Amino acid sequence: MAGSQPESGHVNIVRMGQLLLFIVVALVVATIVFGVTVLLSGADPGLTPVEPDGRAIPLPGDRPLGEDDISRTRFDTVLRGYRMAQVDQALQRAAYDIGYKGELIGVLEAEVTALREGRLEEADALRRAREAALAPAATVPAVEAVEPDAPVIEIGPEAVEKR
Repeated sequence: MAGSQPESGHVNIVRMGQLLLFIVVALVVATIVFGVTVLLSGADPGLTPVEPDGRAIPLPGDRPLGEDDISRTRFDTVLRGYRMAQVDQALQRAAYDIGYKGELIGVLEAEVTALREGRLEEADALRRAREAALAPAATVPAVEAVEPDAPVIEIGPEAVEKR
């Protein structure tokens, strides 16, 4: 009988392991059945739109962006994060501003190159184009093929090739 004591302890551990395994398998099967049932019945309404919390601070649209504008920008928070439309709009605005500043840097570099090489007429034309682009949209002459609000920058083919 002394030898039977350890066997019954071992049997109890094996039975307990089998019971835990059975419970885990039953829970997994029940979860899958529940998920399939909800999916097929269409009873899950999905995520409902949440009203904005009103704390959004958008990027300014009337002037070029500055470093402070980016750090002050805030978006409305919703159930799963930020409002995607606000984030997309801010990223699009920042990308436009970065591209615009890149083009302006290119014009300035072409102007400096023209001045260094003594091409004063070309440098003067680039300066006038740059100043016209920086002026308010009302003072920029309208071009038929360009959108009315787009700034007009005229660069000679020589300046583009030199860059």
